[in-house]
Amino acid sequence: MAWGLDKMSQSARTKLTESNSAPTGVSATNSVPTDLTETNSVPQSTGVLVGALARHRTRLVPIEWGGKVLPIGGQSPVLVQSMTNTDTADAVATAIQVKELALAGSEIVRITVNTPEAAKEVAAIREHLDRMGISVPLVGDFHYNGHKLLTQFPECAQALSKYRINPGNMGGGKRRDDNFAQMIEVACRHNKPVRIGVNWGSLDHELLARMMDDNSKLASPLGAQAVMRDALVVSAISNAQRAEELGLSPNAIILSCKVSHVQDLIAVYRDLAARCDYPLHLGLTAAGMGSKGIVASTAALSVLLQEGIGDTIRISLTPEPGGERTREVVVAQEILQTMRLRACTPMVIACPGCGRNSSSVFQESADRIQTYLREQMPVWKNQYPGVESMNVAVMGCVVNGPGESRHADLGISLPGTGEVPAAPVFVDGQRTVTLKGDHIAEEFQTIVQEYVSRRYGTRAI
Repeated sequence: MAWGLDKMSQSARTKLTESNSAPTGVSATNSVPTDLTETNSVPQSTGVLVGALARHRTRLVPIEWGGKVLPIGGQSPVLVQSMTNTDTADAVATAIQVKELALAGSEIVRITVNTPEAAKEVAAIREHLDRMGISVPLVGDFHYNGHKLLTQFPECAQALSKYRINPGNMGGGKRRDDNFAQMIEVACRHNKPVRIGVNWGSLDHELLARMMDDNSKLASPLGAQAVMRDALVVSAISNAQRAEELGLSPNAIILSCKVSHVQDLIAVYRDLAARCDYPLHLGLTAAGMGSKGIVASTAALSVLLQEGIGDTIRISLTPEPGGERTREVVVAQEILQTMRLRACTPMVIACPGCGRNSSSVFQESADRIQTYLREQMPVWKNQYPGVESMNVAVMGCVVNGPGESRHADLGISLPGTGEVPAAPVFVDGQRTVTLKGDHIAEEFQTIVQEYVSRRYGTRAI
């Protein structure tokens, strides 16, 4: 039996009113209305802001190569970084993979420099890239013996645009201090910026042991995980301060603190951002394979980016067997683009499909268009400025197809099961043509190319 307010006793009315009152600290606008004449009213908008918070203010660090300069930090866009997995001693294979990563959209590429054979080939890799017209800065990744390699192979030190140093992998005590100083001195001599990259898998054991010991003496000691997070931040900042004491400009220092758990990464970087103004490189280390790695990295980095934290990002995916290394670049770009922090490549909007469309035509069409757009970007980004912000909708039936297509710059609404075999095309919100037959995908691709040329081609003049 349905009960109306007029059927309630006065005491029941009073209880209902009290139960719906706003608790302390909560706006009364979110309370349930007690007057049933108002139940159909819509509360006024609270004016909630949409978008990321203001960027964390950091220093500006220039990365230079071949007469070009790429700024990191300050108010510069968040940059996408990646890393090769080839043997750096194979200069040709490494240069080819760097090219693939750069063409996919990586703006900085890191290479392993772990042996004399690898260090000897760094300059050759740079030369190969220059001959191929691949303009991307190279970062050398050093562990254990970087002080020796940078000193013994000055051509390697010069060819690199930035060095990555892990202070946890440089020995202990005075030997560690000397090795670190040697690398910083090389950076100063060649005018190279340095990323001091701390990782919880190789955290300075002496520092961690000392902090654990100090923590145990507290009246209310922290948990071991909290001490480890603090040790990561202390290691990064103290080594940056040491680098400054050795003569490295504060405008040549970038920091990172890598962990492999989402909540730990968020906590560490919030703390790091609150305690320094160096540019920060974000990445969930050892994120894993496939969807797990993508979801974990997205969950962690999106929170930080939304809070304005982060100046460069890398998605550390374990490639599937035979998978493409460029996948990590695509994921990084899509994180930035879906959050509307960067426009990297035209976005394809596509419905997930349902029982209204049992055909795979629209999925195949969406995949074909998305692949086509991404493959064109290495040429389009110079030829058609602004094309990276274009939205294309490929929809599967009449339910949301026309509406989504109108909202996009370009859209096509493919027929669902039982619908008329025709696909209306929308350009800038207006229906322009209806495609029919067996070559709808090819014809729509031609329309996309013509639209890009017409809308964005004049901007390059």
